[in-house]
Amino acid sequence: MLPLLIAVAILPAGAWANDTLLDQPANTPSQTNQPKADITVSGRVTDATTNEALAGCTVLLKGTQRGTTTDASGNFRIAVPNEDAVLVIGFIGFVSQEIPVGNRATINVALAPSASELAQVVVIGYGTTTKKDATGALTTVKSTEFNRGIINSPEQLLQGKVAGVNVTSASGEPGGRQNITVRGPGGVRTGSTPLFVLDGIPLDNSSTGGATNPLSFLNPQDIEAIDVLKDASATAIYGARGANGVILITTKKGKAGTSNLTLSSNVGISNMARPIDVFTADEFRRQVVAVGGVLDDQNASTDWQREISRTAVTQDYNIGLSGGSDKLTYYGSLSVQNQEGILKNSQFNRYTGRFNASQKFLEDRLTLDVNLTASQTFNERPPIESIVGAAISANPTYPAYDATGAPARYQAFTNPLLTLNLQKDITTINRVVASVSPSFKITKDLIYKLNLGVDNASSTRDLQSLANTVPQQDGRLESIYGNNRNVLIENYFTYTRGWNNHNLTALLGHSYQKFSISGRNWSINRFPISPIEPIYNPGLGQDLTLANNRPGGFALENELQSFFSRVNYAYRDRYLLTATVRADGSSKFGANNKYGVFPSFSAGWRLSEEPFLQSGPFSDLKLRAGWGQTGNQEIPSKITQALFTSNVSATTSYPLDNSTTFPAGTTYTRLANPDIQWEVSTQTDIGLDFGLFKGALTGTLDYFRKVSGKILLEVIPADPIQPAATYWTNVPDMTITNQGVELGLNYRYVSQSGLRFDLGGNVTFIKNVVNNSPYTVITSGSATGAGLTSATVNGYVNGQPIGTFFLREYTGIDDKGVSIYRDIDGDGIGGTDKDRIAAGSALPTRQYNVNGSVSFKGFDLTANFNGVSGNKLYDNTANAFFYKARLVKGLNGPAESVGEPTESINNSAPVSTRFLKDGAFFRLNNLTLGYNLNPQLIGMKRWISNIRLSATGQNLFVITKYNGYDPEVNTDRTVNGISSYGIDYLSYPKARSFVFGLNVTF
Repeated sequence: MLPLLIAVAILPAGAWANDTLLDQPANTPSQTNQPKADITVSGRVTDATTNEALAGCTVLLKGTQRGTTTDASGNFRIAVPNEDAVLVIGFIGFVSQEIPVGNRATINVALAPSASELAQVVVIGYGTTTKKDATGALTTVKSTEFNRGIINSPEQLLQGKVAGVNVTSASGEPGGRQNITVRGPGGVRTGSTPLFVLDGIPLDNSSTGGATNPLSFLNPQDIEAIDVLKDASATAIYGARGANGVILITTKKGKAGTSNLTLSSNVGISNMARPIDVFTADEFRRQVVAVGGVLDDQNASTDWQREISRTAVTQDYNIGLSGGSDKLTYYGSLSVQNQEGILKNSQFNRYTGRFNASQKFLEDRLTLDVNLTASQTFNERPPIESIVGAAISANPTYPAYDATGAPARYQAFTNPLLTLNLQKDITTINRVVASVSPSFKITKDLIYKLNLGVDNASSTRDLQSLANTVPQQDGRLESIYGNNRNVLIENYFTYTRGWNNHNLTALLGHSYQKFSISGRNWSINRFPISPIEPIYNPGLGQDLTLANNRPGGFALENELQSFFSRVNYAYRDRYLLTATVRADGSSKFGANNKYGVFPSFSAGWRLSEEPFLQSGPFSDLKLRAGWGQTGNQEIPSKITQALFTSNVSATTSYPLDNSTTFPAGTTYTRLANPDIQWEVSTQTDIGLDFGLFKGALTGTLDYFRKVSGKILLEVIPADPIQPAATYWTNVPDMTITNQGVELGLNYRYVSQSGLRFDLGGNVTFIKNVVNNSPYTVITSGSATGAGLTSATVNGYVNGQPIGTFFLREYTGIDDKGVSIYRDIDGDGIGGTDKDRIAAGSALPTRQYNVNGSVSFKGFDLTANFNGVSGNKLYDNTANAFFYKARLVKGLNGPAESVGEPTESINNSAPVSTRFLKDGAFFRLNNLTLGYNLNPQLIGMKRWISNIRLSATGQNLFVITKYNGYDPEVNTDRTVNGISSYGIDYLSYPKARSFVFGLNVTF
């Protein structure tokens, strides 16, 4: 109600009559003694260049606050008092027009683009610029270009839209984490996640609880645009955290002179897209006997993957209010998303409320911006690895249910349906992000802005196991509580001046940010078998001893203080210069190196503005180049300080008398290192932006090189006699280099009949390499499975990319049925650790995306494809489950289990290239068919401005050689904080979804 009340309060006298009755007949009996009725004017606004409709264009009655916006077809309808009225029609990126009404009832307007899309406003750090004036490598994705379907987080909106940006779903789990890299990863253990900035507030990438994506609290329908800053000249204004790129999220705002109410509803249906092709019951009976096993046949035919999965339903409802006057604009929304996962007992629910307002005071010199987002996410997770592992290996001749219809109980194995009933993992997160940003115009050229923000999240996670007899297990409840708080205080001045052929913008500011992260946990064991779940009454637990249920907790604080400045200069609108410097101080670093300074420089030359090219084929041609440095501080807190641990054990103390009583002993667990400093990324970018055929064909070509040095790493001391086993340091001379080429093209065609066709795409060629590492290999990627304990898959090796698979090379089966491995070191024994080779990387060397759309007379069809190649995947699931020895024991698997006919049933399956597979794929990410229904056709034009119906198919097909659930996967197998890549182990299957939507704008 608040936005509505505000709108009522600011309406001038008579506004209700003018706006709500503008479609009624002019002379009704009740109006005979009233003043002369308004004149109703209608029309259509189009792009003068392409003849396409301009939706959302503002139509204002000059000198008043009365106005409207055009619908999806560019149509508008407005009431004016008399023939002397003047309409002001404007749209971002176009030249506004003032049109006298006169005696016309219909006015059609064609707006001329102001330098086409080059006038498009793009968001940069602490300000905005236009696309034509940008000198850095950045890409803007508007809400109309976002991916459609079931969306949980902003990364999914971007997938396949931006060259150099690779988005990978770690699994198909609702609300699950998304892995995103901008121009490749640059650290060993510092991660590759870019910095996300929400309406000016840099967000913390720390998890807010459980396995939930920390960005899933955002409602995608509240997002207006996402700007991706890729090179140092664009990201250096964020200094310490810009090494992995910066993603700026701008939410929707109200517009002056308008008032809109939007309702939307989406319903989705999802199923498992690609089940693993394990043996059916009949095939299983034949294969077990064929390999010499003893068949345990229970005369059933069970598809266990079908039993643990379901047809999942997703419901998404949104309401949005927006509008305002020339002094006050507002936007508010409420949304509910309830998403069932395709695995049973999997659920992700999100409830979000958002409000923002902008108010002008003191003759428009003071502007106050307020933003508030409040959300709650509820995530229920089944024991994914347990039930998936059981489903792909359980004997398919066993029935899933007993005679009573309950999940059958067996001594031979645990029915995954029973596991679903006994295990529960529920996480609830409440999050509030708020900011107050007053700005004051000191002079016409100088503006001061204060940005006060807070991001607070609290989480509760309950892990419950019910007591049971077959299989036997004691009941248990563990509860984990977390709290993340991020406080931001920023002050900055912006000076803008233009004279003659010169334009100058200068920025100077200070930023302080404090992060507080804490958590507590406790547990209780041995619950009785009871209809009351432990989560609802922990007091039923019978084991309260500290030995088994010692409570725990942690707390840490980090602070950042920064000073930053940027200067943008343009001469004759064709020669562009940008210089940025930021000094960052972090409490994570030692007293000797708390501050790092990160500069950048870039220049642009708009050749299309030169006289010698103005008669050429280019509507736009800009050459740009930039160099800069950014930093990385994503390391554990307080590692520069010494750490001691006190406990009672034989390894930390000894008896002081003849008894066996050990007193508490104190030992070093970490040495102090005040010299640790920022990891630094040095980046170079050379780019070309161009437009041909009057802007119908536009494109961008970039060459980039990013070198990360002063690599932060936890290492083993060279001196074996040390009080601590490891210490943290910057590894000298070690570098990680990402270099490559990005190409993006977009073509638009609009016919006189209104047919519009858009085709675009981008491709990225990227190479990553580790150099000058003092270690033969830095291992990561722990494998899981029988006989695989302590085995690793990934390695950081000199001359190889991050994510390299460091494995034994499998060459086949010998005459004894035993695996053969290549002998690398020549000792006559193949398959030792010294025989490991660099067998490819999980990082793709090519990323390519294609998108296209066609629209005609209210109908539109949009398709988005994405793919990668040049990468490998390690199928840890096959390594642990799919080999002949398991089939002999009555455990199911796919044809891959018997892929080597002469293999011995006693052959082991260690980590090797046998389970390394091609990870390339090409996917139809989403396909949307929409129709914009003219409300006039159903007699609703007086109340409704637009009705949109849509149907979206998501993950409709994927072309790949990989035979797991999906090639887009990255199970977290980090070892001691060293990042792992490209490992698949019992991951949550991906869904194929169909979503049906209705959107109504009043």
